[in-house]
Formats: sequence, C-alpha cells, structure tokens
Amino acid sequence: MPVRIAPSILAADFAKLGEEVCAVADAGADWIHIDVMDGHFVPNITIGPAVAKALRPHCDLPFDVHLMISPVDPMIESFVDAGADIISLHPEAGPHLHRSLQTIRGFGKKAGIVLNPATPVSVVDEVMDMVDLILVMSVNPGFGGQAFIESQLTKISALRTRIDNHVAAGGQPIDLEVDGGIDRKTAPLAIAAGANVLVAGTATFRGGPDAYAENIAAMRAG
Repeated sequence: MPVRIAPSILAADFAKLGEEVCAVADAGADWIHIDVMDGHFVPNITIGPAVAKALRPHCDLPFDVHLMISPVDPMIESFVDAGADIISLHPEAGPHLHRSLQTIRGFGKKAGIVLNPATPVSVVDEVMDMVDLILVMSVNPGFGGQAFIESQLTKISALRTRIDNHVAAGGQPIDLEVDGGIDRKTAPLAIAAGANVLVAGTATFRGGPDAYAENIAAMRAG
C-alpha cells in the first residue's frame, strides 16, 4: 500500500506560508495538512478558512483539513468554500456525528473522523460507510512537536483490521492517517501498524526547504 505524506503547515514559517506550501509540494508531499484550532476545543488557536482560501491558488495538492473546533457544524461550509478536499472532525465536537459527516459528503468532499488518544476505536463502527478517512491522533491535539504516544499503535492496528474487513465486504476505501510525533523513527512503526497516510509537521519542515525532499522521502520509506 503506497504511503502518503501530509506535511502539517502548523510547523511551517507562517511569515511565508505560501512559499512553504509550494516548497513541500515540490519536495514530494502528497497532501497538505491544515490544522484548525479554536482555543476552545483544544488549547491553541491557529488559522481559519481565510488562510486556507489564500493558500489554495498556490498548490494543487489535496487540502486535508483537520477541524479541532467546537461546535464544528457551523464551520464546515466555510472550509468547503475555502478549497478543502478532505474535512475531518472529532466525534466529541458536535451532537450528531452522522449528520456532520453527511454534511461534508453532501458538499462533494471527503469526510474524516478523528480519534483522540482516549477515544475508543468502537466510535467508528456506526459510521464506517460515511467516512473516507480515519485519523488517529498519536498525541493529544492542540500543539505541534509533541512526543508520539506508542499505545496508539494498538489502535491503528485495530482500525486497519476494521477497514480491511469493511472493504472486503464491499465497502468504500478508507485511508488510515496518523498525526502526532511522526518522524523518521516513528513513521515505520505507524506504517507497520497499518497506517497509509502520515501527518508530519516538525519532521517535514526541519532543516529548511533544502531538506524537505529528504525528510519526506525518509518518512515515506518507513
């Protein structure tokens, strides 16, 4: 299974964000991961739809938008309009997970569900037919640069089994993404557990633009 790398722009130089997005795209990134935090659902504030919209003309790669906001439903359409291709949300961020996923798909976008370290795997069971992506947080959401929580490898493996069984039964393909503490050491662990998309912020942007291609290739190789 090919491994995709989705650099998180949370670790980029915000003073030249457009250039940074172009640089990682040229360096071999597959998706651009956009972390949206509201200072309420998670203890940090990052960017909103206006920034995503401003970046959209700079890059043709899929925009993988991770909404760490609550309530999440009122903001979905804004990120659709901003150019998001994949929109992922937390089951804890709204009262009706199925309806939220339905809304994203109704706009013609891919829908994702995000599992925090303490969120049980079973939360996906009733919405497997509604998701295109399952994102496992291998850190607690809110800040970049945290250490990988190795207990999440068991969760990744359990989700890989669920996804494979779902597809074997005729269900739609579902990407399994991991976000948090991904680097050259932890990428092979996540891949071995069953992940096929890796979000990497610090490990991608470390060393400046001249290092981006090598950083991305090293993580993709596992």
